[in-house]
Amino acid sequence: MNIGIDITSLIYQRGVSRYTSNLVRALDRYSKEKLFLYGYSFSQKKFLEEQAAKLTHHPQSKHQFKIQRIPVSVQSKLWQLSLNKVTTNFPNLDLFHSWDWLQPPDDTIPIVSTIHDLAILKFPQTAHPKVLKAHQKSWEILKKRKAHIIAVSHATKKDIVENLDIPNWRVHVVPESLPTEIEQIDREMTEEAEERIISMLNLDRPYILFVGVREPRKNLDRLIEAWLPLAKEIDLIVVGEKSWSESSQKPHPNLRFLGRVTDQELSVLYAQAQLFAYPSLYEGFGLPILEAFHHGTPVITSDISAMIEVAGNAAELVNPTSVGQITEAIKKILNETKTEQQHRLQRMIIRKQMFNWNKVARQTLAVYQKAVEDFNS
Repeated sequence: MNIGIDITSLIYQRGVSRYTSNLVRALDRYSKEKLFLYGYSFSQKKFLEEQAAKLTHHPQSKHQFKIQRIPVSVQSKLWQLSLNKVTTNFPNLDLFHSWDWLQPPDDTIPIVSTIHDLAILKFPQTAHPKVLKAHQKSWEILKKRKAHIIAVSHATKKDIVENLDIPNWRVHVVPESLPTEIEQIDREMTEEAEERIISMLNLDRPYILFVGVREPRKNLDRLIEAWLPLAKEIDLIVVGEKSWSESSQKPHPNLRFLGRVTDQELSVLYAQAQLFAYPSLYEGFGLPILEAFHHGTPVITSDISAMIEVAGNAAELVNPTSVGQITEAIKKILNETKTEQQHRLQRMIIRKQMFNWNKVARQTLAVYQKAVEDFNS
């Protein structure tokens, strides 16, 4: 099978870009299919070419890539006019895998698209109207083209079926997994480098870690309120860019906002934390939960949405709207005995092993096959 994959998301260097690069590597490693990587960017064409070369550059590579110097906004207009088709660049494609907010016009091949969440639809006040409109256009195309959809959790599948009016049988659940970059960081992290980061970030007091863009659905204000009674004995460190709302809480000497950090710094922050708090009101998957499990750090997360699918019985689950429950969960983890800590660690290890890129590749290929069969029937 000749599979086209849109890798433009790599320029954003966020969660979706990690998913894209890891999916391409997994398909390359675990399948015999030929991959055709397609991307477009005006200012970052060279960066995309470098990334595509890394993904396809090895002696047995059977893949190809083409990066065009076209702004994403212009590509969107061209595709609306059915110009610059993917099949013009790769005429022998059997299928094209797109990202969820921009779809190619080609109606001669089946389309598969991954939708990570519908946060932009459920929380429209947190998105620019143009971005929301672009997603809505994309969803309409997916529906019209009878595309097959990959949802990264059952919760996201439910949202897609209920909100986008896409038939249940065309939405397939394929959970994500930990980025392979984490394992590389582990291999390269020396004791000296770890100590340097600990010193640089002043990690001299025990702390709770929160990771995420500071927007309302992340529920940071309630976490801060739940932490305040314990602030004398443990810090709260917040990692992530400010978005639509900064915390409304008053400044506190033991509350630290670090903003964006490097992957190496984040790895150390996870590993050194007493616990990781993730009481989000909505997630499409909840990858930070697995990241905390990977580092052996206890997790508090919500008993709703996709978080419960990822965490299972390995995390302390709370009602995210209950400040009292969050406080009690923090106390429970901080007061665990050594035996309780060991049992929790074993559950985290088992849970983390349930998610791997080999499984993602196999399940994604099965979706490709179904999409092709459906298109040709």
